[in-house]
Amino acid sequence: MAQSSTGRREERTTSHPAKNEIALTPLTVERIAHPDIPDVCTLYKRVWDAFEPALPSGLLKAWQPTPLEFTSWMEGVTYFAARRDGKVVGVVGCEITDNSCRLVHLAVTPEGRRLGVGSSLANAAIEWARHNGCDSVWVDALERFHAAHAMFRQLGFGESGVLHRHRWGEDVRLFEKLL
Repeated sequence: MAQSSTGRREERTTSHPAKNEIALTPLTVERIAHPDIPDVCTLYKRVWDAFEPALPSGLLKAWQPTPLEFTSWMEGVTYFAARRDGKVVGVVGCEITDNSCRLVHLAVTPEGRRLGVGSSLANAAIEWARHNGCDSVWVDALERFHAAHAMFRQLGFGESGVLHRHRWGEDVRLFEKLL
């Protein structure tokens, strides 16, 4: 279930064919609530631990919040979780400023990648942004995350810039979708 700004909960269920034609159980995307915080923090730790030592340690630490830190992240940001078989397999945050929605903290478990989890989360965020009167949605991704760049392009985002050595010495690509 996804909850709109009016408080109404809407269910979104999507399924995508898996690699090698393996049938997957349906994926649901819903707005998270405080009881979901431990599962979300576990997801972030699991996702970003897989990138050690390839990513700078400061970046990894910043992207693996404790439950208390994640509670702070939730201030002014609406988060959605993707679940399959009751387990959180992806998360994204939506932050609205000046009629534009910025996607933040997008993460998908390794086994959820290339199976529609990231796209389902991004589409839920785009729908939420439209519902809340946004004119655009934008997101940034580290240069090294080529699969994320391809996903955003497939979803209709255009590349709008590059910030060189922006975060922990990493280049960051900016993507925007006009609504």
